[in-house]
Order: sequence, then C-alpha cells, then structure tokens
Amino acid sequence: MKAKIIIALDVPNADAIPAIVDALPSEIEYYKVGLELYSSDGPAALAYLKERNKKIFLDLKLHDIPRTVARAVSSAAKHNVQLLTIHSTGGKEMIKAASDAAKEAGNGMQIVAVTILTSMNQQNLTEIGMNKPITEQIMTLGELAISAGAHGLVCSPLEAQGFRNKLGLGPILITPGIRPAGADVGDQKRVATPASAVQAGANFLVIGRPILEAKDPKASAMAILEEIRGL
Repeated sequence: MKAKIIIALDVPNADAIPAIVDALPSEIEYYKVGLELYSSDGPAALAYLKERNKKIFLDLKLHDIPRTVARAVSSAAKHNVQLLTIHSTGGKEMIKAASDAAKEAGNGMQIVAVTILTSMNQQNLTEIGMNKPITEQIMTLGELAISAGAHGLVCSPLEAQGFRNKLGLGPILITPGIRPAGADVGDQKRVATPASAVQAGANFLVIGRPILEAKDPKASAMAILEEIRGL
C-alpha cells in the first residue's frame, strides 16, 4: 500500500476540527483523535469526521485488564473507527482480547500496538526498570503484539526498517515523530523525515504541528504528499 498521512488532531475540542479539515487537501483521508480531544468531545469529534467521510485513527493507547480492553474495543467499533491503539506492555492476553473484539465487531477495525513512546529514550526506560537496550525492547514488544493478533504497530521511524526485516510486509506500521528536514522536533526524541520513514517501511505517517502550525498548512501538507508519492 502507498504510505498515507494521518493528521494529528491535537486540539482541545471538536470545534477546532472543521477549520482544519477545510484547510487541508482532500487527498488526506486519515485523522488522529487522541486522549485530549477524545476526553473533551469524543463522540462529537468522531461523528464529524464520519460525516466528512474521513477515516479515524483513535489513539487511546488502551492498557487495562483484557475484559475491559475488549469492551472498549467493541465500543470504539461502533464509531466507524478504522485504527485503534493499545499498549503492547498490556501483555499477550490483553492484546489477544483486543484483536478478538475487533474481529467480532466485523467492520474491519484494526488494532495497532504501541511499543515504546517516541517521546522516550534509553534513560527514560532505565528509570522505569526496563534495562534492555531500547531497540531490543521495542523489537520484543512488537513481536509479542503481532504474535498475539495485533494488526500492526506504532513505532518510531527509526525502528520501522527493523520490524519490516523481522516481520515482513504484513503488519501495518504507523510512525509518529515525523518532522520535515529542518523542522523543530518538539517533545519527540526519535524522529525522521517523511521520505526516510516511508523508505524504512512505514505505511502511515502521523503528522501534527509541522503541518497545522505552518504558515500555509495546505501547502505544507501538499509538499509532504509530493515527497512520499514517488517512493
């Protein structure tokens, strides 16, 4: 599949969404609804995106007992969600419960597991007792998630090539931490340019501030689309 952009709707409420969707190229199909927006206006945000025929990446990073996660997945499926995140550190039983619930929903929703947040580095892992090298820890969690039934992974662009080599072309790879050359990295610690992420094997690039805070968001989005189309 050709790589696609997911616009990160990191906004405080649903009132901000129409202006963003209107300002961006119609070619952009996917939009991310994360914790801040979902906690504020979850159903309204999802309903609006559905009305505009947009596809939803619901980034809630579910992490709870298997039964609770399964029920949350079933609830999310009712809102026309295409992609839903869980934490791989929830373990094999939780991951399987999530993927089974998505399959039972029958609407094609896919479960993607977060390995290690792109805001974290080796020091952060050591502080919470994860003493493996970060790349090794990420690969361990990613392999666990796919073996337990997850459809794909959220990983930094720096790990995408390793997952492709290990897992093949089947799993979806979603990469946040995307920054065009010369852009401010913000709170991300493991970043890459759009082209390098796609070349490493990413299917989806999650991009927020580099597009939404640009002087001309549409032009910025088009430039990234052009950068990845020929790859």
